[in-house]
Amino acid sequence: MSFFSSFHREWWFSPRADMLAGILVALALIPEAIGFSIIAGVDPSVGLYASFSIAVIISLVGGRPGMISAATAAVAVLVVPLVRDHGVDYLFAATMLMGLLQVAAGFLRLDLLMQYVSRSVVTGFVNALAILIFIAQLPQLTHVTWVTYAMVAAGLAIIYLVPRLTKAIPSPLIAIVVLTMVAIYGNLNVHTVGDMGDLPSALPSFFIPNVPFTLETLRIVFPFSLAMAAVGLLESMMTAQIVDDLTDTPSDKRRECKGQGIANFLTGFLGGMGGCAMIGQSVINVKSGGYTRLSTFVAGTFLLFLIVALGPLVSRIPMPALVAVMIMVSIGTFSWGSIKNLRSHPWQSSVVMLVTVVVVVWTHDLAQGVLAGVVLSGLFFASKVRQLFTVRSELSPDGKTRTYFYSGQVFFASAERFAESIDFKEVVDKVVIDVSHAHVWDISAVGILDKTIIKLRREGAAVEIVGLNEASAAMVRRFATT
Repeated sequence: MSFFSSFHREWWFSPRADMLAGILVALALIPEAIGFSIIAGVDPSVGLYASFSIAVIISLVGGRPGMISAATAAVAVLVVPLVRDHGVDYLFAATMLMGLLQVAAGFLRLDLLMQYVSRSVVTGFVNALAILIFIAQLPQLTHVTWVTYAMVAAGLAIIYLVPRLTKAIPSPLIAIVVLTMVAIYGNLNVHTVGDMGDLPSALPSFFIPNVPFTLETLRIVFPFSLAMAAVGLLESMMTAQIVDDLTDTPSDKRRECKGQGIANFLTGFLGGMGGCAMIGQSVINVKSGGYTRLSTFVAGTFLLFLIVALGPLVSRIPMPALVAVMIMVSIGTFSWGSIKNLRSHPWQSSVVMLVTVVVVVWTHDLAQGVLAGVVLSGLFFASKVRQLFTVRSELSPDGKTRTYFYSGQVFFASAERFAESIDFKEVVDKVVIDVSHAHVWDISAVGILDKTIIKLRREGAAVEIVGLNEASAAMVRRFATT
């Protein structure tokens, strides 16, 4: 593919839709970035600068066009003890190291670990995030006047009804503009963006964190950087998979790993906190027509323009307008078909999905939920493969030879059944173990084969193994002791 065709596909396929989607995402990023800064215990500028920096850089070097990356809660909650005990400069240093670790992960092809995440885990991840996005709006809907509820309802009405008339401009953007004008000219008593924190009025500047470059500093920041890198990559890889499905296009997840690392590394020099892909903003972007890198680039640059040049106006945007947008995102993100599929899908898949949802929502930790789902998927898979393992036996006409015919996969979960199928007390001259229709997978299988041969010989029977395929034979030759 030529440079120009690649540029057109990734940057200039639908510039008008991409720019409008990017503007909408920029507006939605502001309260989120401020909120995440508050969670981390830092000034709002730290989250806002991070969102600008990460979005712009990832649009250039990332592997998933149309995906939005910025400061996130998943990373913010990890750095609270670091900021509290050592200060914000250590946060910047940890963000830089986080980036280096993510670049290393890209070179080590850790993105391939996504192959072990089942569809049920991804569905559970999506549903849990949809629930968390909705829960995050509740503080803006409690202890407020009826005007707030009316504005949220009006925002949702605009979001869902305007597309029936025109799709020229994203309806969430129309909702924000209309409700902002109503709130300002009607002098309505509602929470605004400015109530969440002061917006910075200056551009971010390049600087080196004021920390000693010693092994002691590395000892302090490394555990935080490692956790931030792991959680950031996990959420980014999962979000990339979701955007792949939404757009029916592939992504380069290895490049995305490196891109996330580069973005976080440089963001540390600009006074920003670590971040990663954001499923909520990515869904807003895609559903508003933002499919290329241009939408992500516009989201980052327009965010900076909003907070620096239009700060006083942006601070007057009513929170009910943004709450309505995020409720739309929550509804659109949730996989409603997964509820219907609870009856038709295998019960193991449904359990994995539900466990992932419950753990993520209960702990507010995406990594724990995905880990629980992956482990449970692995256990169910091992159990299913174990049940496919079968054995039958035949005694020769003269009663001197017993042949055991094995079929299926011999590994740690089926090794015990392999041994239990043999009658070691039977008096025969010879035992034949036929594995023509079986495969030896691991050292557990080789070990049980060893023990079986030893016990049979101890009982006085000659043992012959037949039918080992090439891979199984290589495993046995390498690890067997008999």
